[in-house]
Amino acid sequence: MAEVLVLVDAVDGTVKKSTFELLTAAKQLGEPAAVVVGAPGGAAALKEQLGKYGAAKVYVAESDDIAGYSVAPKAEALAAVAEQASPAAILVSSTSENKEIAARLAIKLDSGLIYDAVGFDGNGNATQQIFGAAITTTSNVTKGTPILTVRPNSFAPEESSGAAEEVAVSVTVSDAAKAVKIVDTVVEEKGSRPQLSDASVVVSGGRGIGNADNFAIIEKLADSLGAAVGASRAVVDAGWVPHTMQVGQTGVTVSPQLYIAVGISGAIQHRAGMQTSKTIVAINKDPEAPIFELADFGVVGDLFQVAPQLTDEIAKRK
Repeated sequence: MAEVLVLVDAVDGTVKKSTFELLTAAKQLGEPAAVVVGAPGGAAALKEQLGKYGAAKVYVAESDDIAGYSVAPKAEALAAVAEQASPAAILVSSTSENKEIAARLAIKLDSGLIYDAVGFDGNGNATQQIFGAAITTTSNVTKGTPILTVRPNSFAPEESSGAAEEVAVSVTVSDAAKAVKIVDTVVEEKGSRPQLSDASVVVSGGRGIGNADNFAIIEKLADSLGAAVGASRAVVDAGWVPHTMQVGQTGVTVSPQLYIAVGISGAIQHRAGMQTSKTIVAINKDPEAPIFELADFGVVGDLFQVAPQLTDEIAKRK
């Protein structure tokens, strides 16, 4: 069975959930093999985690010339792995950085590229949702090694034993790839809430909240459930919360077990980022709000009464 390369995303020795999703998706296309690209010594802490989700091999492409530079050295390292492994496909998570890596890689390998895949069929075709998920398309790469970026939360991670055999890959980074150097990195402070993209429960607030101060209602409801906090584009554009909290086509795509939309009308842009949630609960005073078309459970009522009552009831049942 041909290998399918998966570019590993990790932070501080912990593999991100999106990588486990890719390893699960790779099983539909071939034998999963992880690729660790970065500074020397980083792969050691990741091997066991990757093997737990089915990585048969772990290609290690590490170099001092990769860390501290922009994406170009990573693309060259991934290309070196691809030339050594001759994979059936290459999967990367659809982040802004990874999309640039994928584009550079496609040029280096003279291969086709598909962005934002959300599924695969048994023949290697990729499914995409476009125009705010109003249209579903099926595409395949007809030239070279298929390179696919996969939208986060499109696949549920499934554990399966993999040997995680380490394979070293020699990487020589060109001077051109080191033209852009990172001179400073600012680490965003994280609170106690789960990360939005990985959370199993998400509570989001919309324009119906009224103002920034009232967003505390959303945060209290989320905290009662141990949930991440999201927001609609209208709330972000108004400056009530940062863009990192935006759920939607131009924000974060989520697919939690439970999604609670409070005061959100349900514009197509927002729906594109949350409609694959397993259970959707909507609270809105407008019975004609589009969000109710998606909701498994809907509450027509004043969010300023419903949300606090829900928060109190959850607290009672703990």
